[in-house]
Amino acid sequence: MKKNVGKLDSYIRIATGLVLLSMLFWIEGNVRYTGLIGIVLIATAFIRYCPLYTVLGIRTITKKETESVR
Repeated sequence: MKKNVGKLDSYIRIATGLVLLSMLFWIEGNVRYTGLIGIVLIATAFIRYCPLYTVLGIRTITKKETESVR
């Protein structure tokens, strides 16, 4: 897997994932389970790879980050 998620994108994914996960505790009803999507965002942030980005041909990682990741 070639990394395609940059640092800023990673931070945004973590923040958004935590907000979505908090929905499990703050929202009533079945809608709160949509917060489980936050797990996917947090996982892709730490792995630094997003399969959807590969399909769409998107890379948010810079060459400088690529060199420091390896």
